[in-house]
Amino acid sequence: MIDSRQRLHHGGRVTPPTLPDPRVVLDTPRRVHTLDDAYAYCRALCEAREENTPIASRFMAPAMRPHVRAIYAFFRVANDLADRPAPPSERLRDLDHWHEALHRAFHGDADHPIFIALAHTVRCCDLPVVPFERLLTAFRMDQTNSSYATFSELRCYFLHAAEPMGQLLLYAFGYRQAEHLCFAAEACAGLQLTNFLQGLDADFNGHRQRLYLPLEDLHHFGVTQDDLRRRAATPQFRDLMRFQVTRARSLLDRGRPLLRLVGENLAFELLLTFNSAAAVLDRITAVDGDVFAAPPVLRRRDRALVLARTL
Repeated sequence: MIDSRQRLHHGGRVTPPTLPDPRVVLDTPRRVHTLDDAYAYCRALCEAREENTPIASRFMAPAMRPHVRAIYAFFRVANDLADRPAPPSERLRDLDHWHEALHRAFHGDADHPIFIALAHTVRCCDLPVVPFERLLTAFRMDQTNSSYATFSELRCYFLHAAEPMGQLLLYAFGYRQAEHLCFAAEACAGLQLTNFLQGLDADFNGHRQRLYLPLEDLHHFGVTQDDLRRRAATPQFRDLMRFQVTRARSLLDRGRPLLRLVGENLAFELLLTFNSAAAVLDRITAVDGDVFAAPPVLRRRDRALVLARTL
């Protein structure tokens, strides 16, 4: 375990800690950081994460990459604070500190590298505070809600956990039309559901003990939570997973018209994300839904194939 009190400076620059200990990020020593150092911190933090798709890939306009990384860095650390192995009361306290730092940044008082970068991004891109607050609301919900009875309830969770990231990305690129936001909401729901299918075992059987599949669907297909605890890929469970994969693909398809409404630069980044999600769903289908025996992660070769397909 990394000592959360250690200093994070090297060669005059502030550098992110070895992840995934988010407390180290939260406890980064407060001082005046240059804007370049702050954006470099966000970039290093994003590059340290293993994701299905790169964050602000080299195909994105260079001027926009720092802004996207600053937004993602805020989200990533908040998510890690909400998921770290600690009592819910400690996680909620950490989220409160992150929320306080967010509001100080919006009022021009930032001393953490992520919020120094984010405050500049907010000014340059004219971003509202509400999507950031909704993300934090979702992470607070995770501390009290371990399951969702219906898909409608899960979509309400997506309203906070998924849609704000799509909104912020569109806002950063100057898109604020209702049509854009509606398509983005569908796409974000599909991406979030894909992530939940990919991480089903870790979410439910890990320390988080959360289930992001509607309980009504488990009941309909005859799957029990004991089946999930036993990691039993029963025929009923495989049917359940086929249904969820189909639902995720449908949500992604409903969001695809967004690709025609944005400029080429953002469209490529979005298409890369769509294709990465499709590749994850393809892997789940290839193992007939048994995400317990074969976690559907994208390896380097898979990501290269996704990039080639997108190009």
